[in-house]
Amino acid sequence: MTLPASLPIRGEAAVRLDLGVDLDLILLYQSSSPCYDEEILNLTFRGVYMDVFLQYLIICPLVMIAGFVDAIAGGGGLISLPAYLISGLPVHNAIATNKMSSTMGTVLATFKFARSGFIPWKLSATCVVFAFAGSSVGARLALLMDAHIFMLFMVVVLPLTAIYVTKGKALISEKAPFTWKKTAILSVLMALIIGVYDGFYGPGTGTFLLLLLTGVAHLPLKEANGVTKVINSTTNITALCVFLLNGKVLFPLGIIAGLFGMAGNYLGAQYFAKGGAKNVKPVIITVLTIFFIKVVYELVAK
Repeated sequence: MTLPASLPIRGEAAVRLDLGVDLDLILLYQSSSPCYDEEILNLTFRGVYMDVFLQYLIICPLVMIAGFVDAIAGGGGLISLPAYLISGLPVHNAIATNKMSSTMGTVLATFKFARSGFIPWKLSATCVVFAFAGSSVGARLALLMDAHIFMLFMVVVLPLTAIYVTKGKALISEKAPFTWKKTAILSVLMALIIGVYDGFYGPGTGTFLLLLLTGVAHLPLKEANGVTKVINSTTNITALCVFLLNGKVLFPLGIIAGLFGMAGNYLGAQYFAKGGAKNVKPVIITVLTIFFIKVVYELVAK
């Protein structure tokens, strides 16, 4: 016996059935369908739970990998958000639930960095303020500027960034430190610039900020990553609050995926603490490569 083609168990329905299992749709079908019988209902239940199982099977491992990458060099969202979308979730639910799992992981990584003494708190707090200001400006620019032009710009910038990371001494030999005042000014300026980018487009924000803080502000790698984690945690928590207030987060999926993300972030933070630049460079190259493929794909698709 086959299921009727009209049975709504995909898309939004699949979201509503996510572990919390709101069965209104199935019961509505049961009461309204003249051809309903017990076997069809049982098959429907099995199909729904199989869909949910496959969602978790796709999302959770990739979120863990994303957390590992993000703790080391940023850019984990380039892996985790596509995982949610590939699983079949609607866009808004995917973005919101991804924000929940990434926030859980980033907060844990920030705590781990803080315990290791990698976070200059005074500088980090100042950078957070400027990153927020930049993000607001970037969001306004996004409404005015053609994103296609910006993406063409990224096609040029990303390979140049990869060359900078691989060919030079970026991240390996720490540059001579500036005075605290000069370091602070350059750091907040970099936070402002990256904030504008984050508000306008977003992907790879943590990676670019890490490179700018080490390359321009001459922050030591571990402190630069610490500042990056504080900024990421703050902006993630803020965005998550907005999504929660609008009811877009799928809690069971977000929490379980978040636990996987926390595991990945914990392992990534340990990996970073032990290896420093030696471990960061290959991860950054991987992130930049994924990002470049994403930008080219979006350009071609348009």
